[in-house]
Amino acid sequence: MELNGVEIEDTYCEAFEGIVSRLMITLRDEQLIQYTAAQCSALPSIVVGRTEAAIERWVRGDETPDKNHGFILQVWGNWNPKKPEKSLKKFYKELGLRIRQGILVVPTTTVFNHLSMSKTFDMMESVGYCGDIYQQEVDLFGRKMIKIPLMMGDWFIEQEIGYQTGVSGGNIWLMCDSEKTALKAGKRILNVLYPLENIITPFAICSAGSKTVYEGQPHPDIGPTTNHPFCPTLRGKIKDLKVPEGVNSIPEIVINGLTLVDVRSAMKVAMKEASKVKGVMKISAGNFGGALGKYHINLKDLVDEM
Repeated sequence: MELNGVEIEDTYCEAFEGIVSRLMITLRDEQLIQYTAAQCSALPSIVVGRTEAAIERWVRGDETPDKNHGFILQVWGNWNPKKPEKSLKKFYKELGLRIRQGILVVPTTTVFNHLSMSKTFDMMESVGYCGDIYQQEVDLFGRKMIKIPLMMGDWFIEQEIGYQTGVSGGNIWLMCDSEKTALKAGKRILNVLYPLENIITPFAICSAGSKTVYEGQPHPDIGPTTNHPFCPTLRGKIKDLKVPEGVNSIPEIVINGLTLVDVRSAMKVAMKEASKVKGVMKISAGNFGGALGKYHINLKDLVDEM
C-alpha cells in the first residue's frame, strides 16, 4: 500500500496503557513561560519506569482561570492493571516530585487541573506539605487551591488533580534518504500535530528506537539498548541489518494520547504529512513482536481510514 507515492509497510505499532494527568500551568511573568515548559517537561527527561511529560499546547489568558498565559502539560506514568494501587502510588509520588522540582521553584507559576475526570489525587501530601505546616487550603479562581508561602511570595496549586488511563507509545518510523530529509519531515509532523488537543509527542523527533532486553545482552543492567538492525551506519558491518537500501536516517515520532482514538487520529495526520516530503522512502512503525503492548495499531488500517 502507498500514501502519496510512499510505501506503507504492512506492520503495526505497539502501544501501551498508561496513567496520565493533564495540568494547566500559568505564569504572571510571560518571559519565564518557555523556561518553565522546558524545565517541567524534561524532569527527569525520560527514564523507563519513571514519568515522562511534554507540552500539549500553549494557552492564552482568556483560556485560563487566573487570566495569565501558560501551557498545558501532560505527565505520564506506567500503568499495571494487575497492580493498580501500586501504579497509582508510584505515579502520585512522581507527579509530586515533578511539580515540586520543575514548577514550584519557578517564580510566578500556578498549577490548575485540566482533566475532567471523577478520579483525582489530593495534592496536599505530595506537594502541599512543602509548606512545612504553613500551607493553607483556600478558595481562589473558583477552585479549591493549596497556598504555599515561598521566599518570593505565595504559590498556588489546585488541590484535586485529575488522572485517567490513556494510550502511550503510538509511533511511526520514517525511512529517509538523509538526515536532512528526516529532520524536515519530523519538523513538519510536529507542526501539524501541535494544534491537536489531547496528544503529546514526548520525544519530539526521536533518533533512538530501542529494543527489549534480550538473552545474552552484553550490558543487561543498562536496560533497552540501541535497535541495531535499524542503524544505517551499521550497513555492511552486521548480518541482521533491516535498513532498506538507500535509507540513511530513521526518525521515530512517538505519540501519547488520552484515548486510542486520539492516538490513531494523530498517527494518520503524521503519516499523511510525512508522505508529502521528498526523500521519505517508506513509513513503518516500531513494535516488540506483540508481546508487551496492549494496543496494536496497524498502519494499513490507518491508511484505509483516511
